[in-house]
Amino acid sequence: MNYIKTLHDQVNAMLKGLVQQLPSLAIAMTILVITWFFARFAVSIADRLTRNVHMRENLKQLVETMVRLVIWIAGLMIAATVAVPGITAGSVLAGLGVSALAIGFAFQDIFQNFLAGVLIMLRDKMRIGDSIECEGITGKVERITLRETHIRAPSNELTIVPNSVLFKNPVKVTTDNPHRRFQITLGIVWDHDMDEAAAVIRKVVEGVKGVESSHPVDVFAREFKEGSVEFLVRWWSGARANDFVIQDEIVRGIKRALDEAGMEVTGADATTIAIEAPPADGDSTVRAAEPTRSRHDEMV
Repeated sequence: MNYIKTLHDQVNAMLKGLVQQLPSLAIAMTILVITWFFARFAVSIADRLTRNVHMRENLKQLVETMVRLVIWIAGLMIAATVAVPGITAGSVLAGLGVSALAIGFAFQDIFQNFLAGVLIMLRDKMRIGDSIECEGITGKVERITLRETHIRAPSNELTIVPNSVLFKNPVKVTTDNPHRRFQITLGIVWDHDMDEAAAVIRKVVEGVKGVESSHPVDVFAREFKEGSVEFLVRWWSGARANDFVIQDEIVRGIKRALDEAGMEVTGADATTIAIEAPPADGDSTVRAAEPTRSRHDEMV
């Protein structure tokens, strides 16, 4: 009976203590609710302020996230000190320090992605709306959070990538510059006039909508193949243009024009893409478009 009485007394004491703490718990819950409303209000204010400032979208997200985080940390600390009167701000900070160390080891990957997310948002080169390639992942950046990045593939699938992957590995940003250079190779049977063939190809490419007129179209005879001469055709177009549509019009147009001129095309190689920065002025544009000829090309 003594054990039962002891247990009964302890339960009564706990219930009395809980009843006595109800006002403090109610105040703490009220503080959390106020914190939630205040965090939303502060984020809306930050959004209005950053909207009038020329700032990258990922930096705006970082500012809003940090504002929300700081307010919630302050609100949780105040609520903890109210709910448990024996807790002071100093003890809460000390407890957070020890807890952060333990949690840091337990959730190392999460904190690694968090830090990588902050650094990616501060980085100038990869922005929301850019097309990127990284570790076999290709697509358009739709969203950057503190833990992960959402990438929409050209086939419309969404890939959620941990930020540490994008931070540790090389990332190719295909839309970093406003212009990109594309190229294809094709062969012309060597019985035909090569100068006339080059003129026909250049005229077709220059007439395709989407090809940049500010950059010259290059048509070079590269080398002799078995029964043909290989041509390299290069053009520039906008980095965010529809590459497949432009390429399709160019290939179809070249084939049609050469057929009309009575010239035979042999097997063409796969299209390759080279990304280059746009030249600063007209003179440098011409120099940048000139190919780097190897000794073998000069002999040809």
